[in-house]
This record gives sequence, C-alpha cells and structure tokens, in this order.
Amino acid sequence: MSEAEFGRGTRARLHIVTGKGGTGKTTAATALALALAAEGGRVLLVEVEGRQGIAGLLDRPPLPPEERELIVLPRGGRVCVLAADAEAALLEYLAMFYGLGRAGRTLTRMGVVDFATTIAPGLRDVLLTGKATEATRRRAGGRRGTGDASAPFHYDAVVMDAPPTGRIGPFLNVNSEVAGLARVGPVRSHADKVMDVIRSERTLVHFVALLEEMPVQECKDGIAEIEGLGLHAGSVLVNMVRPPLLGEEDLAAAADGGFDGAALVPGLAAAGLADAPGLAAALSGEVRAHALRTGLERRTREDLAAVGRPMVDLPYVEGGVDRPALERLADALKSQGMVR
Repeated sequence: MSEAEFGRGTRARLHIVTGKGGTGKTTAATALALALAAEGGRVLLVEVEGRQGIAGLLDRPPLPPEERELIVLPRGGRVCVLAADAEAALLEYLAMFYGLGRAGRTLTRMGVVDFATTIAPGLRDVLLTGKATEATRRRAGGRRGTGDASAPFHYDAVVMDAPPTGRIGPFLNVNSEVAGLARVGPVRSHADKVMDVIRSERTLVHFVALLEEMPVQECKDGIAEIEGLGLHAGSVLVNMVRPPLLGEEDLAAAADGGFDGAALVPGLAAAGLADAPGLAAALSGEVRAHALRTGLERRTREDLAAVGRPMVDLPYVEGGVDRPALERLADALKSQGMVR
C-alpha cells in the first residue's frame, strides 16, 4: 500500500508513543488508546518490548502474543491489546511466506529463532513494527493488510507503546536496519510495507516527558532524530504535572528564602501540635522546595515549548494508576484537543 493509498494528510491512524525510561510512556500510551476509543472507536494497543507492562497496568495476567479485547467503554468503544513477540511474529512470517508452520516450531525448539533475532536485531524490529503497521493497514474482513480497499479499516486507530527514546530511531528506521540483511525478497518487501506506513503523515511519534532536565533533553534529542529520519513528530505529553500550591508573589518570596515560617507557629501551637517552632521550620523548608521545583518546571517547560510541537499535560495521579485514573488521563488528552 502506497502512502497515498494509506491516506496522506488526514487524521493520524498509527500513534507511536516513546519517552525516556521512567517517564510513564506505557501509562500515556494506554490513556491515549482509551481516549481514541472513547466515542465508540475500536483501537489496538500494541506493546513491543516484552515487558508485559500493559497487562500489569490493567491488572491482568501476562498476555499471549495475540490481539485480545480487554476494555469496553460506556459508549461502545473497545480497546484490544497485543503483546507483540518477535518469536511468534517470526513463526507467523515463516508460515506466511515460506509455508514453514511445523518446521518453524521445530526451529523454536532448537533455539534457531532466538539466535536469528539476537544476531540480527534489525530483523526483530521489522517483525515487531510489522505487527503494528499490518493492524493499521488491515481492512474489515481482511487479514494481514488484505481485504476490499473500499471497506472500513478494522481498527480506527493503533497505538504502539514503543521502545524508549534512546532506541526509537533505529527501531522505526527498519529499512536501514535490514539493508544489510536483505536487499530483495520477502524480508525487504515486508520492510518496505512497514516503512510506507511509518513514513506516512497518518503516523505520528509522540514523546512523553517530565518537567525535569534529563527527560526534557532526551525528548528534544528524540524529536530531532525522528524528524531527521523524515518521520513525523506528534505531541509532547508532559506527564505527572502538579499545579502550583502558592500564588506568584508567595512563590517568588519562598524561592528567595523570604517565606516567614515563624508566622506559622501560633497556628500550629493553637492546633495543639507538639514542637510548633520545629514543625514550622520544616514546613518552611517544604514551601521553599516547592517554589524551587515550580521554577525549574517552568524553565524546562519553556525549553520544551521551543521545539515547536504541541504540548499536552497529564496530571499527577495520587495513589498509583488504576482504571479510573487512566480514564481521567484520557479525559485530559481529549479536553486539550489531542483526540478529535
């Protein structure tokens, strides 16, 4: 399928979510899938790192390497999840192109499949990205990208929980990665079809970041790398955002060390708290730390904004992420216009 046939210049269908480790990219990817399905859509959420992070997030046992419907939303939306596995994808590939169904399983027992994907990481990546791009291209009633071209797509959108930003460039640039493996034949043809989808304007690479210096710098570097490869950077999802607890004047005073902690002592003493002066001093330190952190977050936000990509805030979730928290995050994405 050419880029034109895939739908150049229209609404994105494949959303690739990456970010520095620890920024919450799996949470953000899952929230995005819920947001895309909220109005009755059918969405596939694909995990490619083998961590079973989505299963853990949804409080499910480890998932097999097959598409499974796990979430049904009030308006009829559905989220299916695929824990993509390189070995299963290679066996499917061997059966599809070479008729090696049983032989492929024998190769697995011999360790050949694991050996092949270890010495040729480009092969592993093209198999994993291929699972997401095939699902993106698949038409209703068709399999593996086949079906009537006039039929609706099987999935309204596909969300990929991708590798971290440190590896996202080579992972997505599969044509380059497999060039030394195969210049012609089924492997190269498969890689070309994958890149048709990944390079399309209907595929966006979103970056998850925290308002801290290292995640922001890695986000900026990742966006530059993706755009340098000719791919399309999408939004920056700023995760774990907390609102300031003080007004501007109080924040400025606290950051400069001018917060009057002694003024807290009478109120703390009246509340019957022991060691009111000591407690007031500790609270004064907390207020200053909050003011300094707020200032750092504002500076890093300005640094991120200079990249020129849309920025969407995901609020900090108290007490861990569960299904209601994911739905609140999905609502935040919708309210800020990321999902239309």
